[in-house]
Amino acid sequence: MSRSDASVRATTVGGTAVLMWSTLGLLTTLSGTVPPFQLAAMAFTVAFLFSLLRWMRVGKQVIGQLRQPPVVWAIGVGGLFGYHFFYFMALRNAPPIEAGLIGYLWPMLIVVFSALLPGEHLRWWHIAGAFGGLCGTVLLVTGGAGLANFRSEYWLGYTMAVAAALTWSSYSLLSRWFGHVPTDTVGGFCGLTAVLAALCHLVFEVTVWPTGLVQWLAVFGLGLGPVGAAFFTWDHGVKHGNIQQLGALSYLAPPLSTFLLILFGKGSLTWVIAAGCLLIVGGAVLASKEMLVGRPARLS
Repeated sequence: MSRSDASVRATTVGGTAVLMWSTLGLLTTLSGTVPPFQLAAMAFTVAFLFSLLRWMRVGKQVIGQLRQPPVVWAIGVGGLFGYHFFYFMALRNAPPIEAGLIGYLWPMLIVVFSALLPGEHLRWWHIAGAFGGLCGTVLLVTGGAGLANFRSEYWLGYTMAVAAALTWSSYSLLSRWFGHVPTDTVGGFCGLTAVLAALCHLVFEVTVWPTGLVQWLAVFGLGLGPVGAAFFTWDHGVKHGNIQQLGALSYLAPPLSTFLLILFGKGSLTWVIAAGCLLIVGGAVLASKEMLVGRPARLS
């Protein structure tokens, strides 16, 4: 397999994380009224337990997967736990729509700052595609109201949302520097993140357990997909794939999530949603131009 083919394959694998993240809203809704940090602790615990089962099934030593330099742990746990901590705190201190919109600046930050990575080149279509995705997300999340709802009294929540965006984009970009670290190590990050999320739950929240089979299955599904396998495939993608394309493709998560919610009766389709989705999909296609049409062969 050529280097170019390997990159396309890794980008495709990383793109499956976006598909899994699109189920986050629906599964969270189906999980009932479980508080955010408690839900994160439960979901990351599921992800960690399945990592343990996989390591044992393939005969890998658990200690061997977790024996990594402190800087690797700092980046991994800082990314997974740090993002969720800042995002949840943003939701506690600002309206969810505005906080969510600011928090979703991370795809744009990945695309722009990827130019700082060795061997990476930022092209005009990467920037245009990411900007199109950003505009579509603004339209989709605000319902066409633009940025008029932002108010200065929510500065703490907005700051937390910016921190969330910076944390996840930094984690994704820094992971590129540690491409030699096996993706299986993400299982260890999930385990420690579960512990830290449980501690935050004890400090900030009141315990509410899921009730009924559907809610428990939703929690289990979160741990398997958007708060589990997605982090493994994303890790592989950002380490070995085209990180600019992955950043732009990440904007597909909001429209896919919206369509799932509509499909399950949790919302309705409007022209604003359709227009926002069109902008996002168009931007993702533009940013992925190289992967879709291939690079022109060099003349010798």
